[in-house]
Amino acid sequence: MGYGIKLKVWGDYACFTRPEMKVERVSYDVMTPSAARGILEAIYWKPAISWKIDKIHVLNKISFDNIRRNEVLGKIPANKVKNAIKGGDVSLYQDSNDDRVQRASLVLRDVCYCIEAHFEMTDKAGPDDTEKKHYNIALRRMKRGQCFHQPYFGCREFPVSFEFIEGDVPDSYYSGEKGGEKDLGFMLHDIDFEDENKAVFFRASMTDGEIDVNKCLCYGGLS
Repeated sequence: MGYGIKLKVWGDYACFTRPEMKVERVSYDVMTPSAARGILEAIYWKPAISWKIDKIHVLNKISFDNIRRNEVLGKIPANKVKNAIKGGDVSLYQDSNDDRVQRASLVLRDVCYCIEAHFEMTDKAGPDDTEKKHYNIALRRMKRGQCFHQPYFGCREFPVSFEFIEGDVPDSYYSGEKGGEKDLGFMLHDIDFEDENKAVFFRASMTDGEIDVNKCLCYGGLS
């Protein structure tokens, strides 16, 4: 916990899709911990470290927009790609005109969060991997705006801007009179990749714009 970071992230739109509504997409009210972890991993990740999300601060008012988007059904099957790599005579393309569908999405508008997180060393860390070394690299990349790939809010169409925070967390819209405790219901916490990619849900609660992930997990999670 001594090497924790605070990162402000924002964007025009976000869609953290509820798994029970995957066709006509509906977003959770706020960013999920797994989405926050994905943003940090887009900026800096190595097999030697594992990011842990401690808190998510909701800085802007939660607002929704209903939009319609053109989407392409399906994707090129993995076995076709494997056959092509082996020299097989297969067609690797999708006809966007034939496979296109229009779907509605309920997405978040004008989002801004502060992520509080730390990382832990994994069993893949070598003798040269130290907490200080990885912390300094992550810090440098966040301050310079560097990333392995463009981080996004749930969908790649919704890119993330980010900024490292050295001081206090900025005030939330929900601080003061607009705050109090808000029950966000069951949300996806993360995917347990070591247990057959099992989805783990938790009961999220926001107090004055702050979601204390570890405190919420103390009440128990559901797989």
